Amino acid sequence: MSDALQLELRPATIDDLDIIADFNCRLASETEDITLKPEIIQAGVKRILEDANLGFYTLACVKGEVVGQAMITFEWSDWRNGMIWWYQSVYVSQDFRRQGVFKALSDSIGEQAKNDPDVVGLRLYVEHENERAKSTYRALGIVDSGYEVMERIPL
Repeated sequence: MSDALQLELRPATIDDLDIIADFNCRLASETEDITLKPEIIQAGVKRILEDANLGFYTLACVKGEVVGQAMITFEWSDWRNGMIWWYQSVYVSQDFRRQGVFKALSDSIGEQAKNDPDVVGLRLYVEHENERAKSTYRALGIVDSGYEVMERIPL
């Protein structure tokens, strides 16, 4: 629970598919000016909600309304002999930003990670120009790793 808001943090279920897909579309639009294809994002969210081996979503709710989310996916590190959890699809509804929603999500996920002996760290990536998000992450002790993410998408 947060002092500022009465937040309930909970794992997402298949019943949350539509709101998660909507938040992901908003995230892509706001941060990268990308319009996601509804059929692809719906299928992608559905798949992770049905297969815990892919990851999980944690949701922040106020009076039953979902106001924030964070998805965790997994990366095996042979160098560390452990799992690194990656924050992805982090989104907080505009009316609830700067009120501790992501901090509560991050604290909850961090505690889960600390209690799992296989987890050795947490990572995230952030759009280069998203200074507001970077500021939030730095305030929570998340630092620049010195790595750049490179990709080849689509294949």
